[in-house]
Amino acid sequence: MREITHDGDLDHLREFYRHFGHVEAAPVSVLYEDWALGVAEDTEILDRLLTLPAEKRQPNLLFAAARLHGTPLKPWEDARPQIITHWEDIAATMRQRRTQTNEPGRSAVLNLALARIEGPVALIEVGASAGLLLYPDCWEIRYGTAQGPITLEPTGPVRAEVDLDCALEGVEPPSSLPEVAWRAGVDLNPLDLRRDDDREWLETLVWPGMEYRLDRIHAGALLVAAQPPSLVRGDLNGMLPQLLSQVPHGATPVVFHSAVLAYLPLEDRESFARQVRASEARWISNEGVNVLPEIAQRLPGGDDDATDFVLALDGEPIARTGPHGQYARAL
Repeated sequence: MREITHDGDLDHLREFYRHFGHVEAAPVSVLYEDWALGVAEDTEILDRLLTLPAEKRQPNLLFAAARLHGTPLKPWEDARPQIITHWEDIAATMRQRRTQTNEPGRSAVLNLALARIEGPVALIEVGASAGLLLYPDCWEIRYGTAQGPITLEPTGPVRAEVDLDCALEGVEPPSSLPEVAWRAGVDLNPLDLRRDDDREWLETLVWPGMEYRLDRIHAGALLVAAQPPSLVRGDLNGMLPQLLSQVPHGATPVVFHSAVLAYLPLEDRESFARQVRASEARWISNEGVNVLPEIAQRLPGGDDDATDFVLALDGEPIARTGPHGQYARAL
């Protein structure tokens, strides 16, 4: 995921949508590629987006809000009139909501880092959305390796009804899932999947062409209902000390995040990195290649796939990963 642009210039926003269409959407969602490229050439839509706060101009947010207000999943030339007609409602939803693509499949790659930490662990997810990544011990995970598949059975208090697949290329699979003693998260707008409106929003954020992810959200909602996570509302930088102070004695605190920091200005990302480094917690990040410059500088050259994420432990890169946990590749 490319970091969010905070520049108010029309040309920067136009290029931002072009990049989303050509690089991020094209491999997985033909329709969102078409929509993003349509917006990029639509000065009227871009001008309307520029009236919103910088962090509210993202393609994911615009397209999900448009769908929520009845925009059909049709080519841009057919979708655009609906967006224009309902712009005030769409813009209101964009101001109220956030991009919160809570993808349980990322647990498969996060477990590659968790396996390197002595347990039991106390999980603290920043930017937790609905908290679906707080259950890495509750999903059956199949790792595809050159020697054949390796399946890890859930060890947590509840079990998801669907399983996760992750292809490994040159990366050793973990031998077990983590022992989780405690789990909590923070988000500016925590979602409660027991509420119909929150569940509908999370489902609407799933891109056309990736409908298989809906089954994971439904299974995650059942986990949440069976054992609701402890989620607090607030800024991740402001709330992290409070959450760290609640970690039970004898558990290793692990602060983690995936596809979150791209939505923060660079200074806030740097502030977060300094804070977590100064704590006694272990730190797992799974973000776009250039979201954390200190990690990007440690990557070897010659592989610059812009759609990759980088999984890192305590700031040291481990692997390049699929944005939704579908693969992990050795550096």
